[in-house]
Amino acid sequence: MSVACAVAREAGNLARRRFNGRPGITGINLKGRQDYLSAVDSEVERLVRGRLLASFPKDSFFGEEGGGSLDHDVWVVDPIDGTANFVRGISQFCISIAYVRDGQTQIGIIYDPMHDELFVAERGGGATLNGEPIHVSGLDDMQSATIEAGWSTRLPLSEYVDLVGRILADGAGVRRGGSGALALAYVAAGRIDGYCELHMNSWDALAGLLLIEEAGGWANDFLDQSGLRDGNIVLGCTSGLKSPLVQLMGIV
Repeated sequence: MSVACAVAREAGNLARRRFNGRPGITGINLKGRQDYLSAVDSEVERLVRGRLLASFPKDSFFGEEGGGSLDHDVWVVDPIDGTANFVRGISQFCISIAYVRDGQTQIGIIYDPMHDELFVAERGGGATLNGEPIHVSGLDDMQSATIEAGWSTRLPLSEYVDLVGRILADGAGVRRGGSGALALAYVAAGRIDGYCELHMNSWDALAGLLLIEEAGGWANDFLDQSGLRDGNIVLGCTSGLKSPLVQLMGIV
């Protein structure tokens, strides 16, 4: 845990320096519509990979940019979640680090370098923000709730629009900040009441879902089936909103 936290901060410092010195959106490689890749992603991932494997050479590592192995004990990393924000000068992005052992996420770390906020969870050990315990909001009324709904090009836009429509019709407010990992951390800290996405990759989801569980909320079993490798549906929320959101999301 201490090593991973130190690595997250070091990676965040690098990302912050690159953010402050970015040239703008010129020269950015497009992976897909509204899905940007900057060279910084790869640079930050190489730093995280090198530090973690130097400390834990027997572990596996899988990163969004460089891939890797998902065998046995594995670190699953998104070097910059919210890349589109990053390249456009919006300071809402984070580094996400999860450690999976025996089919369960054991450690979840999300670091927001622009606001120096380190969200940390260890299975069975609670969740903290900069060392102080955090808890989900506890809200149980959809009419008062704020839900973030993530969108992905991996599914038809109409499915996202339909989901947002169902949430709004149930009375909740809907937002989208452009970093799913950071949104999950915000649920854990009680800033918003739930986060949902019809498909999310493991490097974006695992750390935040553990944070929510350890902060007293509810999260779906993302690692069910082949979630680690192929991604899965995502829902993390206060326990009081589980029932309506599970129904709205169509989670079995």
